[in-house]
Order: sequence, then structure tokens, then C-alpha cells
Amino acid sequence: MNGSQNKSAPTVSRGPTDADSSGSETKHRERKTGGGMLKKLKSRRSQTEKWPVVTEDELRALGRDITPDNVLGLRAVTEDYLCKPEDNIFNIDFTRFKIRDLETGTVLFEIAKPPNSSPVEGEEENGDADISAGRFVRYQFTPAFLKLCTVGATVEFTVGDRPINSFRMIERHYFQGRLLKNFDFDFGFCIPNSRNTCEHIYEFPQLPDDLIRQMVAHPYETRSDSFYFVDNKLIMHNKADYAYNGGL
Repeated sequence: MNGSQNKSAPTVSRGPTDADSSGSETKHRERKTGGGMLKKLKSRRSQTEKWPVVTEDELRALGRDITPDNVLGLRAVTEDYLCKPEDNIFNIDFTRFKIRDLETGTVLFEIAKPPNSSPVEGEEENGDADISAGRFVRYQFTPAFLKLCTVGATVEFTVGDRPINSFRMIERHYFQGRLLKNFDFDFGFCIPNSRNTCEHIYEFPQLPDDLIRQMVAHPYETRSDSFYFVDNKLIMHNKADYAYNGGL
């Protein structure tokens, strides 16, 4: 997914209280609409300050597989991708993505890939997809998004003909070079040729009002890296940027 235009997000009216998303990893399931089970995943505890600081250039010069410990040492958003599309030898394909406010159930963003089709089709008017790149998405939300307490991100994905024993995502959010938050999720085991659905639970820290004002005033200077690992080897790297001035 990639963004080439700006699309306004629906207004979000509910704000959060203080929350800490560094709680211990938890997993539970609830029944999905239409049958099956939805796996809910909470971020594992990650104290990123304990990892030695590393730069993007140093990771490129390693000459070996990039691991979770390597990216946890980054202190700035990457300027380029740390792996190639062909490194996804497990043929993991994300087919649906939805963001919702867990307090109100309001859907903030939803995008899906039509069956038997490679293009990605947006279903809400607040994100853009660059079909050719497939690894970058641009979001535009209202300022109220920054006051949300807990957000659920439901992802649906398929895997190829290889079993996946340990599938992990580390997502790091930055504003103007400052690390805001690190999220760390384990997808667990995926059987070959399966379609999987899980919801990542993002518990946001309470941001100071002056920081919120800066993030609203500087659209797309909030950026994120999403690193995907199988058996502790980086196989996918997606990027995104964010604006919080929708409706202004």
C-alpha cells in the first residue's frame, strides 16, 4: 500500500485517558462475523532503551540477516527499506486492514484487496494505496485521533505453501526524529496455504498537549516503520506517514 493523494478521515469524537501500551503480551480470541475465531494480540513489553543504539547504515553493512534486536536499536525512522520484496519467501500477503476505536467501535480506516486481484482497493476515504510499491501507506486522520486511548487494527493475511513457525511484527512510530512508541506483536504459528485474521491492540500513551499541537501542525512528519520477521529474520518492511489535520 502506498499513498499519492490526501483523503480526509472520518471525524473521531472520543478521546482517551492515560494508557501504557508496554503491558505484558496477551492473546485471546473472539468469534468473527460469519464464523471462525479472531485472535487478539497485545504488544509485548519492550524496553527499547536497553538495546544498543544502531543506525540504518550500520544495519545495511551487517552482511547478514537483520533480527528484531537489530531494529530495536534504531533511534530514527529509516529513509529506505531494509529488505527487498523478494525476501518474502513465505508469500505473506495482507488482504484486508481495518482500524477502529475500541471504546466506541467506530471504524476509522478500512482497506481490502479484491479477490483474485493484485490491486488494493480503499474502502474508506482516508488512506491511499500505491499499487506499484505496495509497501507504503499515507494516512490522514482528525486531531481527535491523537487523543484516543485504545485502537484495534485488524489484519487479514494469507501465507504460501510453507509453514510459518514464528511470525513477529515490530512497529516504531516517530515524530520529527523522536521515537514516540514501539509496538511488538507475535502472530504465532501459521499453517501453509492458510488465511489468518488477528487484531492488534494498540494502547496509546497520553501525549502532551503541546506535542499534539505540533503533530497537527506538521502533517506527514509523523512516520512509522513496520518490520516483519519469520524465525527472527527480517522478511518484510513497510512504511507509513500520518497527518492529523483532517477536517481543519
